[in-house]
Parts: sequence; C-alpha cells; structure tokens
Amino acid sequence: MSDQVVQTIDTELRDRILHGLGELLPRVLKRDLPEIPENACLFDDLGLTSAGTIELILEVEEALDLQVDVEQITEDDLRSVTSLADYIASHLIAED
Repeated sequence: MSDQVVQTIDTELRDRILHGLGELLPRVLKRDLPEIPENACLFDDLGLTSAGTIELILEVEEALDLQVDVEQITEDDLRSVTSLADYIASHLIAED
C-alpha cells in the first residue's frame, strides 16, 4: 500500500473553474483570445505574467464566489490552464 495521499477533485467544480478561467483570461490579459486549449501554457502560450497570475486568481475568486489558498502554489501549478484549475479546485478555503 502506498503512503501517498490522493486528493480527489470535484469534477463539477473543476469544470466551473476551467470555464471561469476561459472567460477571465482575456480580461486579465487585456486582449481577445481564440478558444483556449486546456493544456495551454499560461506563461509561454498565453503570455501571463506573475502579476497577472495574482489578478487572475483574484478574479476567479470573485467570479465563482470562492477563496483559494495560494500559500502552497508552485510553478507546476501554474504550468497550464488545467493545472491551475486543478490547484484551485483542491486548495479552497472553507468559508466560516
């Protein structure tokens, strides 16, 4: 048996987050984007900056009415639209 912790992700929530990212990225990047592939690299393909990353996460929190724990976010979590959606879905802060 493995000691590795497997974190399950709510697929409905993840889909909402992916949809939200697709709608919010053009606003954050201040340019129109054709359809954004889920595996698009946020920095290399889309030109997102570190400041834009913060803005994007704040926009997602507001648009989807949730809070994200960004304390543990890594470069790998920011590699693609999908990896960011997975991170957000699995690092929500419960509201009091």
